[in-house]
Amino acid sequence: MEHASHDPSWTLGRTHLSRLMKIWRSAGWPCRDPIELDLLAAGLIEAHTDEAGRDTLRLSPSGFEALAASRQRNLRAMSRHERLAQRVARQLVDAGRLVWLELALRAHVQAHVQAHVQAPEQAAADPAWVASEALPDPGLWPLEAAATTPAPESTGSWRMARPDVFSVRHTSVEAYLQPVVHEIKVSRADLLSDLRHAAKREAYQWLGGACYYVFPAGIAKPNEIPEAFGIWVVHGDIDTGQLEQVRPARHVHRPLPFPVWMALAKSTPWRPDDLADAQAQLGETIKPDQAPA
Repeated sequence: MEHASHDPSWTLGRTHLSRLMKIWRSAGWPCRDPIELDLLAAGLIEAHTDEAGRDTLRLSPSGFEALAASRQRNLRAMSRHERLAQRVARQLVDAGRLVWLELALRAHVQAHVQAHVQAPEQAAADPAWVASEALPDPGLWPLEAAATTPAPESTGSWRMARPDVFSVRHTSVEAYLQPVVHEIKVSRADLLSDLRHAAKREAYQWLGGACYYVFPAGIAKPNEIPEAFGIWVVHGDIDTGQLEQVRPARHVHRPLPFPVWMALAKSTPWRPDDLADAQAQLGETIKPDQAPA
């Protein structure tokens, strides 16, 4: 059977590349949808019929070339930091955890509160400074209000934190969530800059019951990292090197704060492209003549 050659002027979109990856990773059962038709017409996939009359799809040589070129472009576009973050995230997903990358979260910190006290007019002029929330008004019935209003948090301030990798266990019991923060560092300068900010580290600890630093082996010694933080290192290449836990984190049972609950409710957990595509296929209707025998 003759197949059309790949038209170099035709640009593959993300949907087409995702389908090519799906066909390459699967048995190649056809979906018979417009995406598949485009790939057949472009000569990127080939249809085969076995002795039992069952149709399957395979990548053509042009399809392999297009898929490999797309992967190389993605690797070049992603920074070393992003690649290591996604590798850690993939490991957590494989372990059954729900993962978010660079999720903006509000955290309550106490570090250096007195050193950063500002006058009211200074606070109003500086939008980056967020004071502790005002105490609730007791209203007309102060005794009743005192009985029903929870005690305000101790002196401190709210700040925005954006952990590189935030994850919780996939569970229906709140006490078993075990929120964990992984901070990715690919250079010594970036790591030392992070370690100089006590409030930033405290924000990580307020968000997660355990916090880890992940970095290439050799850029820091374990005694340079605060004892409360665990350490993961990657040996060799960022993409293929071995990930090793050098020191476990100090685990603290910490209920998930309400602001974090709200942020998680408004966001979508991270999923690798191949797993996301497989999940999407679960909702598709399989016709009787397309089902494997």
